[in-house]
Amino acid sequence: MQHVATDVASGKLGQHAARGLAGDEASTPLLQIKDLQTYFFTREGIVKAVDGANLEVQPGKTLGIVGESGCGKSITAKSILQIVDKPGRVVGGQILYNRREGTGQARTIDLVALPPDSAEMRSIRGGEISMIFQEPMTSFSPVHTVGNQLVEAIRLHRNVDKREATEIASEWLRRVGIPNPAQRMGEFPYRLSGGQCQRAMIAMALATDPKMLIADEPTTALDVTTQAQILNLLQSLQREQGMAMIFITHALGVIAEMADEVAVMYLGRVVERAPVKELFTNPKHPYTQALMTSIPSIDALPRERLPSVKGSIPHPQNKPTGCPFHPRCPAFMPGVCDQKEPQLAVVGANHQASCFLYPGA
Repeated sequence: MQHVATDVASGKLGQHAARGLAGDEASTPLLQIKDLQTYFFTREGIVKAVDGANLEVQPGKTLGIVGESGCGKSITAKSILQIVDKPGRVVGGQILYNRREGTGQARTIDLVALPPDSAEMRSIRGGEISMIFQEPMTSFSPVHTVGNQLVEAIRLHRNVDKREATEIASEWLRRVGIPNPAQRMGEFPYRLSGGQCQRAMIAMALATDPKMLIADEPTTALDVTTQAQILNLLQSLQREQGMAMIFITHALGVIAEMADEVAVMYLGRVVERAPVKELFTNPKHPYTQALMTSIPSIDALPRERLPSVKGSIPHPQNKPTGCPFHPRCPAFMPGVCDQKEPQLAVVGANHQASCFLYPGA
């Protein structure tokens, strides 16, 4: 994936990204997140991991979510599926999912309003909305075979018997590139390499025929060659399945290859949102601009240090007043940025940023 950062720096975006920009057909979002608030209630105080995030996912498209570690990307994903670990919970906002019933009629459901253990939420979680986790080795049960876990997931969400589920599981292992799938079905996760385990996790996520896939850092801890293979596999399977995808990463080069639209998160909020090409060629928020300057460029001088974002992200429990980015911002305006929090404002076609540099923020 090293070439990706070079392509971004030189203005060349991946084929998938370019394809996603060919016209903005109006469609009802498959998923809308409105003012989401997910807090952790600890002995030391309240940690506002996600504090007013707003996102949209269009059918068949990929939304990339980027930002430094601790910005709330993974917690946003877990909030969608109601799997936030205690003592965290969703305390406000809406997650509106456009669900198509068996009759073909569409129905909008607020996932926040569903009890996490309700039958409807269980049918959506892992069935209609699947997730690939950061650490596949810890996501699989170590005491059950890979095949047993795939078959269980398939039978839970699809009306098939054990024999059919076994055939589906084996076929999906083959489709994701695992050799000798029948043999791998009988093996335990520890017998698989990191790349194979990640592929098995993708097979489990897609075998239920989801409408949307959440990929949370799906190439973490994998070597560069395996990373490229996994990303190409996800793109290929997305085209085949016609599913929407939320792709979470801190690697901007990967986002350039994978996403149609990008949301930049900082301290639990979306600070900029735009089509991928627009974001890379014309970033508006100072935080996004700082992230862009940290991408390696073929024009950089030998042994020149890459610029980095000034300072470090504050702990969500000690969130600054006003704009959360103002202590690190080169465009900081005293008396403005430290007094009030900006809102997302329109700064271009399908382009929003939350910064007082722009009217309406």
